[in-house]
Amino acid sequence: MLSARTAAPQGGRRLSVGPGGRKPASLERAAFVQTFSRHGRRSRFLEGHPVRPIRPARSLATVVLATLALTACGSDYPLGDAQREAAENSTSTLSGVLSGAGSSAQGPAMDSWIAGFGALHPKVQVQYSPDGSGAGRSALLAGAVNFAGSDAYLQEEEMADAKAVCGPDGALDIPAYISPIAVAFNLPGIDSLNLDAETIARMFRGEIQTWNDPVIAALNPDAQLPATRITPVSRADDSGTTENFTEYLHEVAPAAWPDSPSGTWPGGLQGENAQGSSGVVSTVTRTVGALTYADDSVIDASMGTANLLVGTEFVPISAEAASIAVEQATRVPGRGEHDIALQLNRRTTAPGAYPLVLVSYQIYCSSYDDADLVERVQAFGEYVISGEGQQTSADAAKSAPIPGSLAEEAHAAMESITVRK
Repeated sequence: MLSARTAAPQGGRRLSVGPGGRKPASLERAAFVQTFSRHGRRSRFLEGHPVRPIRPARSLATVVLATLALTACGSDYPLGDAQREAAENSTSTLSGVLSGAGSSAQGPAMDSWIAGFGALHPKVQVQYSPDGSGAGRSALLAGAVNFAGSDAYLQEEEMADAKAVCGPDGALDIPAYISPIAVAFNLPGIDSLNLDAETIARMFRGEIQTWNDPVIAALNPDAQLPATRITPVSRADDSGTTENFTEYLHEVAPAAWPDSPSGTWPGGLQGENAQGSSGVVSTVTRTVGALTYADDSVIDASMGTANLLVGTEFVPISAEAASIAVEQATRVPGRGEHDIALQLNRRTTAPGAYPLVLVSYQIYCSSYDDADLVERVQAFGEYVISGEGQQTSADAAKSAPIPGSLAEEAHAAMESITVRK
């Protein structure tokens, strides 16, 4: 595991150490997530509407800029006395705003990154709007934000579109967050079930309609399965989590899930849908018999999760199992030197691997037209992929740290970002 540079816990909180070992006075992690993270004031642009990542409209940029501006106006220290005191005691010279939007799966991790980075650089306001991966990519390609969080890397047409905003070298996909996707359900008294990809696909397609179906019972001979009807719950927005989930089903059980992988849920299937990771989890927690897919970091303790069939063994969900799966990944061919898009092997039979995993990226321009912005981008990006940043997100979101060799490539990618000439 990558090492973390943190201060001794105080009152149950782990505070990041500032430059030279100085700890900002009275700084609590929660202070820096009050307004800009998923647990604080949430922007609502395009709420409830799927967002297509290709050729974003000018109106999207206008709405995103207006939304993020609301969090920044009125004060150099919009989070109050804690931020002001930290800034006055900090030796960091970085200041200004860094704006991002995208993956809701990154939400809990982003909270922790904003807090940790804010402890080191309290004069920098990091704003993040967790409206979904598709919305984040669209916002970046529209020039509305400085970076995007996405559970899927940029596609070829998006890479071409990025050149209009990011310059001739386009944008960079940099892995920041590794997490298993849970197949989660609400069955009181049942914490886990063994399921294979074909069965999961048939449940979401409505072909298996009750929890005591013989197919499920055969995989779980010791479980007391109720006759409760299965209610599939999918994402309503353009979601990288959906793209990873449907890719897993399509690659492992193509006969049961013939649809090509996509960030938008297939039309014509019965069930409910909800906006964002928190939306599907909320729907499931209040619906007995409901079934969904979501980043493990947002799964409620009252929900059960599936153990996936890998080879001949059922593997429970865990960060360690997700990391084993990512170690089997290869670089997507034909990308730039510092674009780290990964092709996951969903059909791996590696012992202990959990192949329903997402690698969530932070997508940055390869160049920006402002030197101060480049400094903020690099400082934040380096913090996220550092040992401290990865440990912070692991503590907050049950994520797996980026493997060492991949972390080295990510650092090189961040260092390659330049000022546009």
